[in-house]
Amino acid sequence: MPRKKPASAKQRKAQLQIKRAVKRGDLDPEQVPASASSRRHPHSRSAAPSAEGARSSNAAAVASARRLQSAFVKLSPSLLDRSKELAANVPLPRPISPSSAIWRTESGRIDGEKEADMRSQMSCLRRPKWRYEMTKNEVEKNEEGVFAKWLTKMDDQVDEWVKLAEEQAQARAGVDEDGKPKQSTEMPMSPTIFERNLEVWRQLWRVTELSQIMLLLLDSRCPLLHLPSSLSSYLSNFTQIRLIFVLTKVDISGPERAEAWAAYLRSRYPTARVVLVEAYIQTAASEGATERKRRFEPHIPQTFKERLVVALIEAHLELLQPPERIRNDQERLQKWKPRVKREIDWDAVLKAGPTSHVSQSVKDPQPMAEDQNSEDDDAPEPDFLTVGVIGQPNVGKSSLLNALFGTTKVRASSTPGKTKHFQTLFWTSDIRLVDCPGLVMPDLVPLEMQVLSGILPIARMPAIPLCIHFASQLLPLERILGLVHPSVASPPPPDKRTWREGMQRPEESRMKEVNWTGMDILSAYADKKGWVTAKAGRPDVNRAGNAILRALADGKIRWAFWPPDVDPTTLKMVGNGIWMPVLSGNHEDSELDESEEEGSSDEEEVGKDKDEDSGDDSETLPSDDEGDGEVVRGGRFALLNIVDEEEGDKDHSNDD
Repeated sequence: MPRKKPASAKQRKAQLQIKRAVKRGDLDPEQVPASASSRRHPHSRSAAPSAEGARSSNAAAVASARRLQSAFVKLSPSLLDRSKELAANVPLPRPISPSSAIWRTESGRIDGEKEADMRSQMSCLRRPKWRYEMTKNEVEKNEEGVFAKWLTKMDDQVDEWVKLAEEQAQARAGVDEDGKPKQSTEMPMSPTIFERNLEVWRQLWRVTELSQIMLLLLDSRCPLLHLPSSLSSYLSNFTQIRLIFVLTKVDISGPERAEAWAAYLRSRYPTARVVLVEAYIQTAASEGATERKRRFEPHIPQTFKERLVVALIEAHLELLQPPERIRNDQERLQKWKPRVKREIDWDAVLKAGPTSHVSQSVKDPQPMAEDQNSEDDDAPEPDFLTVGVIGQPNVGKSSLLNALFGTTKVRASSTPGKTKHFQTLFWTSDIRLVDCPGLVMPDLVPLEMQVLSGILPIARMPAIPLCIHFASQLLPLERILGLVHPSVASPPPPDKRTWREGMQRPEESRMKEVNWTGMDILSAYADKKGWVTAKAGRPDVNRAGNAILRALADGKIRWAFWPPDVDPTTLKMVGNGIWMPVLSGNHEDSELDESEEEGSSDEEEVGKDKDEDSGDDSETLPSDDEGDGEVVRGGRFALLNIVDEEEGDKDHSNDD
């Protein structure tokens, strides 16, 4: 019998795309045709999948992925060109002012009172009211109409904010002798980015409807960035939900700054509880691994776990108490029943680990259509306590869940946008955890700050010079990375004159008078690594910018802000800004080298406290700029990416 014709290159490519979509979680494995998911022996009698079937399956995978892909506004070419020009010419302020290490409650672009008023008008998208007799199409059309109006309102606020900032920047620049406006030397005013996909907002609605206790995760390096007024206002509508602030990445920000932020949040939100956590632990190096290649695994220290459980116990006890309006009415008090499970085995929660597996098939309670705060005295007692986990991208939600279970239960990555659907996991038979995809909440915060904290995917960020210029105003990157200024990198021509003792040589004066710019840092780092563009052979500044921004977002370069109530005169290490030097004296670039050495890969290095609700681990997302070379990956967070290519991810989550 003649052999079957092998699959064409297009068919193999389509099958690979389907497999990657399943691995990312963008496509349900049950929807994949058997011909595309199974590996057939070369001598199998079964016919190879047709090209049309592969294309149709691939189209379904792409459609599913795009439906839940986060959408953001694109930057204008004029902003990119202007920021690149200024990043090459505007010198960076040195030394860095100590006040830059303190978090500013306003952007500084416009008047503080005006900005506070505009920020109060920013809001999270709320689910419109609905009734049980409404059809699915009617509910969705209603939500789409509300979403369109909300999106227009938010865009108008952002446009006005940017316009006012540009006008004030032009006013500071003044006019020349001819009365014409001078060219401003300030960086162009970038917009702020927020979630623009209705499907992602629907995931947040579902999680808040199900939850009885809410864990709001905040990056301890800059918690207020992850707690905008729009989110606070949104959560205030759910009066029956108990809120717990969880400060993540404490190992990066350090205990001193983390405790300062915890005290600040307790004073500002007296009814909420604040808990500090770490989600990873360093393990012994594997056999044959170099000393610099450290490995990490999901782990939460017992002290942090106990504090989190104590906060949950206190919140649960509050839910068991009737509200004040019920306590004042004896008739209603006699009929009142708590809407949460009464008896919880908290000892089992403390002992829960990778060996404790709970398998339960339950039906979610129906959410209330008209009023989330209404009470039904006849409602049966729930079978378990539901704890929601929400937060912006890259804040550590999936890492925390993996640490609580002691094993990888949900997929995580260092690129924001990994978690697509909300996922349910049973911690014990009494407690259900619901992990919500990360959403970028509306707020008046510059795009550069969002990139610095890792909220936005860096691989898709074309404004690299703008972000590096912003980061260099907060951290002495040239000192952190041990860079040599491009103007003095090449030796000067030999000077045969006679120099007597005490006379200053030209190269010495050049070293003292050097001024750094954002593009100087990019060029110097590219030169240090030997990264050049393929065509022109120039320093690959895009690749250098990607590497630096990833190191900042991932915590390889340690940084953290102080709370707004800290006196800048009391801060030490003047000139470091938000940078936290390594106490051992080795500069941070040694850790960056772990993922940049020839031959290193994601599988060789493991990850650390990174969110996790993030993008594709296996593919490098393209940059909008030309010349963007290989993106540095791996490092402390690559543990999250260790997956066998043939078997794919083994996702233990229970998608609802």
